[in-house]
Amino acid sequence: MGEPVNVGVVGCGAISAQYFRTIERLPQVRLAAVADLDLDRAREAVRPYPGTDVLGVAELMADPRIDVLLNLTVPAAHAEIALQAIAAGKDVYCEKPLAANVADAARVLRAAGEAGVRVGCAPDTVLGTGTQTARMAIDHGLIGRPVAATATMLTPGHERWHPNPDFYYAPGGGPLLDMGPYYVTCLVTLLGPVASVVGASGRTRPKRTIGSGPRQGEEVPVSVDTHVTGVLVHASGALSTLVMSFDGVATRSPNIEVHGEKGSLAVPDPNHFDGAVLASVLGEEGWRELPVSAGYVEAGRGVGLADFASAHSGAEPRAGGSLAFHVLDVMESLLDAARSGTAVTLASTCERPLPVALRPLAGELDR
Repeated sequence: MGEPVNVGVVGCGAISAQYFRTIERLPQVRLAAVADLDLDRAREAVRPYPGTDVLGVAELMADPRIDVLLNLTVPAAHAEIALQAIAAGKDVYCEKPLAANVADAARVLRAAGEAGVRVGCAPDTVLGTGTQTARMAIDHGLIGRPVAATATMLTPGHERWHPNPDFYYAPGGGPLLDMGPYYVTCLVTLLGPVASVVGASGRTRPKRTIGSGPRQGEEVPVSVDTHVTGVLVHASGALSTLVMSFDGVATRSPNIEVHGEKGSLAVPDPNHFDGAVLASVLGEEGWRELPVSAGYVEAGRGVGLADFASAHSGAEPRAGGSLAFHVLDVMESLLDAARSGTAVTLASTCERPLPVALRPLAGELDR
C-alpha cells in the first residue's frame, strides 16, 4: 500500500471533525497539519489527534511535507485557497461545491492542469453502500432502462440550528448549491451526465432569524433563491425532477427515486453513506429491501479523499474535479434557466464515475 499521503487542512469548522475521524481510520492518508484563521479553533479541533501541527495558512501552503491540501473553508473561499495550494505545487481536495461559481471552478481546473497537480472534490457520500447498491441494481438491469428520477430536499432552513448561517444565504449558498451537490452527484452516479436543464426558483422572505447560539435572534440577509425546482435531461435520455428548498416545513417524498421500464428504486438520503435501498419490480407485490451489495461499508466523510490520494497516475478519481465541475455547472445552469425561463444546454460533461465493489472502509481501496 506504500506510505500514507500527508494531508494539510485549511478550515477547522464544524465539518472538519467528521473528516478527521475518517482520516484516522484510513491507512492511505495521514493528518499532518491544519490551519485556520482562528488558531485557537484549529488547536481545539486537533486536540484528539496528537502530532498534528497547527500552522498559519501561508506556512501550511509552503510546508514541503504536505502532499494534498484538504480545503474545508466556506464556499466563497474555495477557489482562492485551492489556487494558493496549486501555486504551491500541491494536489487539492475540496469540500463541496468546487467553487462558488463555474468561472472560478474553471480557473481552478485550468491552473491545476498547467501546474500538473490534481483536483478532487466532495461529496463522497455516493461511495457508500446506499448509492452504490442502487447503482449496482441499475447496472445489472433490475429496473430495466432508467427513464426518470425524482430528488427532493425540503427543510425550513439551516438558521434554526446553525449558529452562523450567513453563508447559506449568500452567493455560493442557497439550498441548491448547499445540498444540491449530494443529490446531483448521486443522480449523475446513477444515470450519467446531464445534457440540459429547465427550472424555476424563488425566495419567501428577505431575512432569516438565527435560532441558536450567541447570535440567536440576529437577522441574516437573504441574497439567493431559497426554493429551486427543475428538470435535468440526462445524456442517456432519462429525466430527473429536482426540488431543493429552505422554504418548506416537511416532506414525505423519498430523497431519491429512480424509475425504469421494469421497476423502481427508492434510494437513501445522498447526504449519508448508507441506508436501505428499496425496489418495486414489475410483476412483484410491494417493495423489498435489496441486500447491501456494493460500496464502502461504514464509510465517512473523507473516503473520497483517500480514493483521490490513492488513484493511479492519470486516472480520474471517483470524487474527481471533472465530476465536481459538471455538478456545479448543472446547478448554475439550473439557476440560469430559472432566471431566464428558457432551457439551458450544458457546456460541460463528465464520465460516469467507476462503481465501488463491496468492501470495508479500512481495507485496500477499490481501484
